[in-house]
Amino acid sequence: MITETPWWKTAVVYQIYPRSFADSNGDGIGDLPGIIDRLDHLAGLGVDVLWLSPVYPSPQDDNGYDISDYQDIDPVFGTLADFDRLLAAVHERGMKLVMDLVVNHTSDEHPWFLESRSGRDNPKRDWYWWRAEPNNWGSFFSGSAWELDQASGEHYLHLFSRKQPDLNWENPEVRQAVYAMMRWWLDRGVDGFRMDVINAISKAPGLPDGEVRNGSRYGDGSPHYLCGPRIHEFLQEMHREVFAGRPERILTIGEMPGVTVDQAKRFTDPERREVDMVFQFEHVGLDRGEGRFDVRPLQLTDLKASLGAWQDGLNSTGWNSLYWNNHDQPRIVSRFGDDRSEHRVRSATMLATVLHLHRGTPFIYQGEELGMTNAPFEKLDDFRDIESLNHYAEAVAAGADPEQVLSALRVAGRDNARTPMQWDAGPNAGFTNGLSWLPVNPDHVEINAAAAVADPDSVYHHYRRLIDLRHTEPVVAHGDFTMLMPDDEQVYAFTRRYRATELLVLGNFSGSPASVPVPAGWEGAETVIANVSGTGPLPSTLTLAPWEARVHRRTGGRG
Repeated sequence: MITETPWWKTAVVYQIYPRSFADSNGDGIGDLPGIIDRLDHLAGLGVDVLWLSPVYPSPQDDNGYDISDYQDIDPVFGTLADFDRLLAAVHERGMKLVMDLVVNHTSDEHPWFLESRSGRDNPKRDWYWWRAEPNNWGSFFSGSAWELDQASGEHYLHLFSRKQPDLNWENPEVRQAVYAMMRWWLDRGVDGFRMDVINAISKAPGLPDGEVRNGSRYGDGSPHYLCGPRIHEFLQEMHREVFAGRPERILTIGEMPGVTVDQAKRFTDPERREVDMVFQFEHVGLDRGEGRFDVRPLQLTDLKASLGAWQDGLNSTGWNSLYWNNHDQPRIVSRFGDDRSEHRVRSATMLATVLHLHRGTPFIYQGEELGMTNAPFEKLDDFRDIESLNHYAEAVAAGADPEQVLSALRVAGRDNARTPMQWDAGPNAGFTNGLSWLPVNPDHVEINAAAAVADPDSVYHHYRRLIDLRHTEPVVAHGDFTMLMPDDEQVYAFTRRYRATELLVLGNFSGSPASVPVPAGWEGAETVIANVSGTGPLPSTLTLAPWEARVHRRTGGRG
């Protein structure tokens, strides 16, 4: 039985999207030396772990998630020597480094695939999925999930871009090659892996057709490849082959679209030795209808029901990851907050408070700690992301109004998360002295790291205080969770309890004042953290200001 408390339960992870973080050589693309130059910003914030989005060699069809060599660094980001310098600098500051592991698919320029497509009799032919007659699955990036290879007359499977062919995990040689690569990185000193769409690696035997819905040309194959029949077997084998027996505790994070609470309990049960936590997508899909670009208003009660179910479901077994933002999600202050008024800072800090006080490991995406916003994309040429561009082409070809499609891209497109990090108010926000690969958000004149660090009331310093609270107050990491006011559409409220300490967390998810019934016994409780100045002990009657957040503590209650 596993009894020790893992280090990552009190940790905070910071995701770096290297292409957009810091450019050291003026080519307009972020790189590893640029990250090294900015590590003190992250150390000052207090984060414990850095997660790097892919820096491997890649044709960049999907911004690095199409990998052509798993054991090197793309020249656009630097060299292996640069990576080793970064790793050493991270460790010198007492932080850890987690790599992005993308092994559901490779690039079509990876040597494995070049061999596989070279002929039907090649020994690596079965390292990928080939079919003379493909099924009806659609790709996540629009169109068919199959591409015809003219030379062999067969189709290969790609759940994402046609330049991202899926590996065949049924082949044990594939699995052993992946495990060997993972061991190579761990031996180099990395501290773990965030595993991209890892629950898609096991496909149902025979690759059956998916159900066709809503007039689509393609079938939904996800029931046949998400959490497939051998997924637990593969992850347990990975643990035995890669992680078991290492003296240090390696962090494993499984990105798992469509995963349910019950499935996540199995994946994250320490006794099963699969992954430490999963990234689930339920809460970031609540403001969407049929797909990413069908944007709907968020209902706060839906958010509370979703996050509350995950808190309850993984309370005794397993562990939650906590996030609002990542490289695939638009900026949270633009999405669930108010980014175009005097309430940007307060709504950003309210969202941070509510998230970080849940039970689980919080993830901060670069710029989130500044309250960075969605970008003002004006025309199609401003976008870079393959998902957005493919969706636009397919939707317009099907008769959709081009301006309406563009409006949806502006709100929900992944490029919103990928605009360059805003370091200062100068040209290109201090990101580069060249031509940035993606335009810098013009609001960098106001929203930038230099200004935030200098302002004690900034979003940055609120995140710093939240991180410090997690490090110093055991109830934040280890306490239980009780949702309050589940039917209220304005206020998010809950308590955390650990031994004799309790926290009451309140967040107003609106631009209007909100009356809150103070729970019995909480009158006079001390303020731990708040985003409105002058917040004192909890009064007997309370009206929260627009976007106000506050956390109160009492001790000596239930033991």
